[in-house]
Amino acid sequence: MSDMTLQFWGAAETVTGSRTVAEAGGRRVLVDCGLFQGWKTLRLRNRAPFPVPPASIDEVVLTHAHLDHSGYLPALVRDGYAGPIRATAGTAELLGLLLPDSAHLLEEEAEHARKKGYSKHEHPTPLYTAQDAELALQRVTRHPTDVAVPLGAGPDAPTATWLPAGHILGAAQVRLQHGGRSVHFSGDLGRMDDLLMQPPRPLEPADVVVVESTYGDRAHPHVDPEAELGAVVDRVLRRSGVVIIPAFAVGRAQALLLLLARLRRREAIPDAPIYLNSPMAVDATAIYRAHRDELRIADDDYDAMQDVARMVRTVDDSKLLNLRGGPMVIISASGMLTGGRVLHHLLAYGDDPANAILLTGYQAAGTRGAALAAGEDHLRIFGRDRPIRAEVVQLSSMSAHADADAIIDWLRPGLGASTRIVLNHGEPESLDRLRRRIADELGREAIVAEQGMTLPV
Repeated sequence: MSDMTLQFWGAAETVTGSRTVAEAGGRRVLVDCGLFQGWKTLRLRNRAPFPVPPASIDEVVLTHAHLDHSGYLPALVRDGYAGPIRATAGTAELLGLLLPDSAHLLEEEAEHARKKGYSKHEHPTPLYTAQDAELALQRVTRHPTDVAVPLGAGPDAPTATWLPAGHILGAAQVRLQHGGRSVHFSGDLGRMDDLLMQPPRPLEPADVVVVESTYGDRAHPHVDPEAELGAVVDRVLRRSGVVIIPAFAVGRAQALLLLLARLRRREAIPDAPIYLNSPMAVDATAIYRAHRDELRIADDDYDAMQDVARMVRTVDDSKLLNLRGGPMVIISASGMLTGGRVLHHLLAYGDDPANAILLTGYQAAGTRGAALAAGEDHLRIFGRDRPIRAEVVQLSSMSAHADADAIIDWLRPGLGASTRIVLNHGEPESLDRLRRRIADELGREAIVAEQGMTLPV
């Protein structure tokens, strides 16, 4: 018999801070180690002591590299975690970009707050440093998909298996097994019709399924993303405007490059310059090429994707974009406007109605992106309220997450007679809507994970 239990310490009634502690066979395993983002009440959890002593954790297992699943790792290692950080090869490579970049932004924000004096703290400090990030990366180990990996020595050690999830490069579902019992974590499920990624692997029967619910309250519209993006870009460039596209450096930036390359090839948009102003996105695009087996696009599409934009790396070149003016397209991180170079582009171009801000993905509650999507005409940037008069467009067709219909379809074939379903990684409304759909359409009662909840497996 298994003594496995789960404790939910993040992504519980919110879409960020994914952290689940599994205990089995005397081993403590942390599945994902994410940052909380969005509302300040959530972000403050990043500053609180980790819910279990980091030194007491034996293993960390990651589903994928996005910061809401991996971004707390440097703090965990700094505070005493001494075990391996296990991930797929694609995730491991992307962590090498994401964690140092996150540390750099945190250090930059703390320094800016100190210089400008708008922090309540006399000596504002970053959550973690670049050195902390490098120490965390030294603990990352790579694992293939479809291979059960023992999490410890001895015959009683639990095992972890990574299965393709789509979503972004390296993203995986994680299956923990011990003593004849199994827990299946969906991770962030990708779409069956994703622009770049192969579809997620179907669910295999498990005793407990922990499934993300980011889009649990909606279905993606049947809209051609190329046509939707092209209409906005064409309109703004023809009035000599600047199109600012906040984008996640991993996944979303590459999908945008693909669409813009196709639009340019069809001459569906003006021949104005396109800039990818994110060193991390530039490097991530190269990593995608090294893992072509996970992608669904042809070689000529990939080559066009790399060639369509001018790659911006240096700070000086980034600043020059703010002096250039339109027409042009700037793709820059971060995707929810929580930080990064895109904020400087908003300061330069956000108050001009000739320009446009394109929101292309999920905007977590409490982020600047969510505020813009809700119609706010001012944003607080670097301690000051800034007017936003540019056209704001939220594209409906570019999410990299499975919608509610796809989640139901993914769950249906893998449910055994006694399978329990736990919903996490969603806002309260999407969690409750998906819970009701599971009851109505699958005849099952789903549990909504609560912060600190313990569940025996």
